[in-house]
Amino acid sequence: MSKILDRFKYNGLFVKMFIIMVVSIVAVSITATWTTMNVSSRVFMETFSITNSKIITQIRNGMDSFNYSIVLTANKISQSGTIKQFLTEGSGESNVMVGSYFQMGQQMNKIKSSVDAYEVGITVTGVNGRRYSTDRSYWPVPDDALANHPITKRSLAEPRRLMYSYDDAETSGTPGIEPTIVASKALVDRSGTVYGMVYFAVREPYFARFYDSNTSLGNDVAVIDSRGTIVSSNRNDWIGQRSPDLLQYAKEIDEKNLDYKNADIMGKDHLLLSEYIAGLDLYMVNVIDKKQVLGQLTDTRQITLIVMAIVAAAVIIVFLISRRLTKSLTRLVKQISTISKYEFDRHVKVDGSYETRQLGLAFNAMIDELNEYVDKLVETQKQQRNAELEALQQQINPHFLYNTLASVKFMVQQGNKEKAAETINALISLLQNAIGNVSEMITVQQELDNMKNYVFINQVRYGERIRVSYFIGPDCMDYRIPKLMIQPFIENAFFHAFNDKSEGYIYIMVAQEGSALVCEVVDNGDGMNINGGIPSQQNRRQLFSGIGVRNVNDRIKLLFGEEYGVTITSQIGEGTRVKIRIPLLQSNNDPNF
Repeated sequence: MSKILDRFKYNGLFVKMFIIMVVSIVAVSITATWTTMNVSSRVFMETFSITNSKIITQIRNGMDSFNYSIVLTANKISQSGTIKQFLTEGSGESNVMVGSYFQMGQQMNKIKSSVDAYEVGITVTGVNGRRYSTDRSYWPVPDDALANHPITKRSLAEPRRLMYSYDDAETSGTPGIEPTIVASKALVDRSGTVYGMVYFAVREPYFARFYDSNTSLGNDVAVIDSRGTIVSSNRNDWIGQRSPDLLQYAKEIDEKNLDYKNADIMGKDHLLLSEYIAGLDLYMVNVIDKKQVLGQLTDTRQITLIVMAIVAAAVIIVFLISRRLTKSLTRLVKQISTISKYEFDRHVKVDGSYETRQLGLAFNAMIDELNEYVDKLVETQKQQRNAELEALQQQINPHFLYNTLASVKFMVQQGNKEKAAETINALISLLQNAIGNVSEMITVQQELDNMKNYVFINQVRYGERIRVSYFIGPDCMDYRIPKLMIQPFIENAFFHAFNDKSEGYIYIMVAQEGSALVCEVVDNGDGMNINGGIPSQQNRRQLFSGIGVRNVNDRIKLLFGEEYGVTITSQIGEGTRVKIRIPLLQSNNDPNF
């Protein structure tokens, strides 16, 4: 396994070149294939749209013939005096009414012959409340519901227009009504007075026969009225649905006289063809699913296999050529790798091609420069380690231990054993984290526990004249920081910030600031003189005393760089703010932590 890894390492250039060329071949193949298929599909869709446009024109002619029959029948009904008398005369004797109904039936049978070629049910209603239907099963709306039906109201609003509307049980609120297309018109006399209504009911499945034979999988038809309702379709799940987007597309095709339009409908790419049928005031929209239609045109699997075969042949050729070109470079890489492991002070042998010789000369020059910096690097590492050791050695102040134990002894003598035990537990926890934990980096949560134990011990010793509050972001608890990074500044605030003031507050805040973690220790104590963010000499002796405070800034800069560290601002009489800025470090950033 190690030999395979070594071969891969030495032939890195060859592997990269090979991968780049393979990716290029694959990209070119895919692009060429996609372009070819895209052009083919565009040509096919344009041809398909032309063919479908002719079919739509034929369907429109059939619908126009149907509409002409409906208009002719409606005109005959409006011109019939018998029908007008039936719809306007008052109630009389029963034998007179029977005669009237008989004459009405005779007249309607004659008029109905104009639409006998179609399965249409005709219903007429009058202002006198009478109703006559050639076949009520086509549209079984009750008499009491018909007067207030939405279709009736629409027709009365425009009494001289023949309107086509969609109705079903949900729309009309009448159970048992199947999806039906209703052509309605008000009956108006010469004076403009409405004396009745006429309805032509066609069941939607029969209406769909006009176009159903010209639909297929992915090639659907939707007939939409002026309100965006799909009144008929070969897709049963579309019938009766509102589709304002589809209506808008249909209007755009009609107004701009477009041959077709590409549109995204229900998350799929479709081709739309539309024809406005003026007589019916309906839009017939041909909805073509490009993916399904093109899937029937092209054999994607066969094309994919051919392209894969071409790519495989190209890859083999590229492999052979690339391997031959990079062989001399591979020998140089092996030589450099061996020297870097075992003979760091020796130069590589410069031979081979011009390119290889140039690389060898550049490597030898790099070795010469590198040797000059080795001593400097070693010295820097020694300084960094010395600073770290010094920080570790100064983590625990012996006077702090002495004073804490003296306080515990006093509490035991006073009989306050519970307080003494609690103080000892806090001290043990603090010592475990400071001395027992060998890790240089700890989590914010662990540092918070240390701070709370330290504050508790100091409040036991000196009382609670100095109160401490913690404001730690919940999302910061798992980030890692140098051990005892914040505690020295709390100690400094306890022992040096409240010499003039008898009491006060210390606030400890930890939060994210961009890609950095910011920790702040703020007190409202005596304050100090600060020049450019650096305490004066007198205050510096006070500030950097105690548990390793002097090394915090140096440790941070050595560990993370000059852009991180400690910033101190203060004003006499108002307090001091210590701001510590380090990078965001997750728990798994460094296994040594």
